[in-house]
Amino acid sequence: MSLKPAAQNSQPLHQTNGIFLDSAYQGIGEAGWNSLFQQARKAHLEQFITDLFAGKAVNNSENRPALHSALRNLDKSPVLVDGKDVMPDVAQVWQRIEALCNKWIGVTDVIHIGIGGSDFGPRLAIEALAHVPDIESRGMRMHFLANIDTAELNRILQRALPHSTKVIIVSKSFTTLETTMNAKAVVKWLKNNGLTDSQIGKSLFAVTANVPAAKEFGVDQDHIYPFWNWVGGRYSVWSAVGLPIALQYGFDTFKEFLSGAQAIDQHFKTAPLEENLPVIMALSLLFQQEKHHIKSYAVIPYADALDWFPKWLQQLDMESNGKSVDRDGKPVKFSCPVVFGSSGSNAQHSYFQLLHQGTEIIPIDFIAVREPMSNLPEAQAHHRILLSNCLAQAQALANGKKTDNPNNTYPGKRPSNLLILPKLNAFYLGALLALYENRTTALGALWNINSFDQPGVELGKVLAKPIEAALKNDGTVQANTGIDEVTAARINLFNQ
Repeated sequence: MSLKPAAQNSQPLHQTNGIFLDSAYQGIGEAGWNSLFQQARKAHLEQFITDLFAGKAVNNSENRPALHSALRNLDKSPVLVDGKDVMPDVAQVWQRIEALCNKWIGVTDVIHIGIGGSDFGPRLAIEALAHVPDIESRGMRMHFLANIDTAELNRILQRALPHSTKVIIVSKSFTTLETTMNAKAVVKWLKNNGLTDSQIGKSLFAVTANVPAAKEFGVDQDHIYPFWNWVGGRYSVWSAVGLPIALQYGFDTFKEFLSGAQAIDQHFKTAPLEENLPVIMALSLLFQQEKHHIKSYAVIPYADALDWFPKWLQQLDMESNGKSVDRDGKPVKFSCPVVFGSSGSNAQHSYFQLLHQGTEIIPIDFIAVREPMSNLPEAQAHHRILLSNCLAQAQALANGKKTDNPNNTYPGKRPSNLLILPKLNAFYLGALLALYENRTTALGALWNINSFDQPGVELGKVLAKPIEAALKNDGTVQANTGIDEVTAARINLFNQ
């Protein structure tokens, strides 16, 4: 038995701002959707959405609001944190970004140094918008330096021209080890290439919530672009963290990016649950968890420009909601599944065998764009084939195929969403990212999980310090450092 086709399925099609969500292949009937919306109301999802935009301390473990929506609040309507309107400070950063875009002349290379949330968002946006036909680019080469592995550093330094390079150091705390070490290495490279301290000072910029630390590093006060503790790193591309977008494609393009996100925020904030795209996407995933106990899901954008999107989404989802206890410290029944994906149709030639005939049911979000991403003469013909593959894979996964040969049988009943963007430009890229941000926070509310902290990333960082000291000290492990026997033996392997 196959999943019901769109014409017979309840709640199949919704749209906002030209974006369509088709959930027909989720296999959820009218009674199922009614139950899910009741479940959402029982979880107080509507109140959570109100509290999120009102600046309440929804990040309960750190007693902070999560107000990344204020960063794209182009209307400048008041947003209060502890009784203070934050919008004048946000607007001042916009003005400074626009002014910087008008100042940089003759810059050939920009080295953007950051990791995690300081890297994924701007890297995704730069890569995606580079494919927009006829987009205005300022011609600078934008280099993203995240990994502590010097291979990435070396690759960038071999290409960049030191006397016409600007450096942007991005770290919320300005203590992130990978970022500070890479920044010191780039400063050393500038010195070794003959730049004076004054010239280096004119080349360094910082984006951070810790302004004193950036100044101590050597960044001039006028070159520091702040963001705030109520902005989580993985939600920060809308702040000055997104500075490369404005520098590469112009401030108007950056505003379009913010505008798309703001449009989705307004939809998430005001639409009834039954018409709310982020909520419907969250509930469909929850349904598959409860029905099939799914452990992973895939996101497949049928647009090469969005090949970085699944990587950005991995951090957003798994760092936000990869928790085993809820807001009250109690064990949770469900939390974030493993997220993976890559651009279609490449993905079909990689892991779709598993999706079609594997033993595990893995829901999929298919993302398609109506318009092709080039002006080549072949663009329309190629794009039709791309879209036909997207639609065919969704149908095959849902309906399957029975044969007398078990090896050629497709079980079907593999659920998916289809998300359709009218085009891929700055507006719709911003809308897409905000759609998934809001879906992630809605899921956190449904699971009663705090989506805005990430304590699980800290233990490894703490252990890395004594291990690094032992590696440096001929393998000698100091007592009471927490290094166990297995790791001590491995340290010795590296020091042989």
